[in-house]
Amino acid sequence: MTGIAQQPERAEKGSVLEVLSIFLKLGVSCFGGPIAHIGYFRDEFVTRRRWLDEQAYADLVALCQFLPGPASSQVGFSIGLMRAGYLGGLAAWTGFTLPSAILLVLFAYGAASLSGPLGLGLLHGLKLVAVAIVAQAVFGMARSLCPDRQRASIAAVAAVIILFSTASMAQIVAIVLGGVAGLWLCRGAPPPEGGHISMPVSRRAGLAALIAFCVLLIGVLVVQGRAGAGALDLFAAFYRSGALVFGGGHVVLPLLREAFVAPGWLSDDAFLAGYGAAQAVPGPLFTFAAYLGALAKPEPHGIAGAALGLFGIFLPGILILLGMLPFWDAFRKRPAAQAAMRGVNAAVVGILGAALYNPVFTSSVKTPPDLAVALVGFVLLIAWRAPPLVVVVVSAIGGMALSLMA
Repeated sequence: MTGIAQQPERAEKGSVLEVLSIFLKLGVSCFGGPIAHIGYFRDEFVTRRRWLDEQAYADLVALCQFLPGPASSQVGFSIGLMRAGYLGGLAAWTGFTLPSAILLVLFAYGAASLSGPLGLGLLHGLKLVAVAIVAQAVFGMARSLCPDRQRASIAAVAAVIILFSTASMAQIVAIVLGGVAGLWLCRGAPPPEGGHISMPVSRRAGLAALIAFCVLLIGVLVVQGRAGAGALDLFAAFYRSGALVFGGGHVVLPLLREAFVAPGWLSDDAFLAGYGAAQAVPGPLFTFAAYLGALAKPEPHGIAGAALGLFGIFLPGILILLGMLPFWDAFRKRPAAQAAMRGVNAAVVGILGAALYNPVFTSSVKTPPDLAVALVGFVLLIAWRAPPLVVVVVSAIGGMALSLMA
């Protein structure tokens, strides 16, 4: 692995167009939800490009998992920020978000959804991609972040918590308990050999972002239901949903349903149809907001409503991330913080391991041939070091073949 001192320096120097092109590629190939996205990012930026090391990436994932908002999008924004400054962060978010947002707006306008054996097989093959990607991430991170029995035990306990609990806060509880266990069990471990996170965000800018996050949250809670079902009320619904969800992904759906179906802005059937489409496209599930904004009754709908939805739902997660990043690196350099982070990182591995089983494996692998396709993808990633896009194509073909054989 590349020397540590060189990695932050390299991460600070990069082209905005480079970041945009890489994240556009990820935006059209990252199927499988936020846990799978973390696996894709690790393969792209830790293993292949070495923009940051395993420790730094794990710490970044732990921070984003702990904050409200879409964790995978926050990780992507942070990597773009490290590479090319604020414009790099914006480029990373745009590249990763735009493809799925466009597809969902097209779906909202009546684009035909995939149907028939080939279409259904393609969707099933894309689900099997997530099994291989997440398995690769768990395998690689476990070797690096759980090298001893203490951290392996923390990971196992975190996985048990997630597997036995249906509460949306279980992930936060597992991370907090992992940190506490790290303080107790991991103080004697050698200090990490890397993990420096160099972010071009000043403390003043971080405080301004935190203040903006809080002021806007208070504002949208006050505005709720009082703005005459116009653009302000629409923005408030999206911002409130993005600011109050922990864990991202599917956890935001009940909040969005309450915000849009309950007041009659959208029918339940239309909401569920969009939810199904959102799971069939690559990129972050939060782009479901583009579909809702395009169809919701309050003005503006259409393209303007979709843009307002994307801006409103992603803004709180980006603001609180920018607010935390300037203080994160200094905090994690302290010995007690390092011990806690060892426990937190081990807990993140356990959370990923639990997610590999449910929902990734249980929702995708239904038959022995399904498992065979997933295993082929895993071997391509681990043994042949194939790019994830190749695995996406192979698994999609495999899914279509299985569908025709059924």
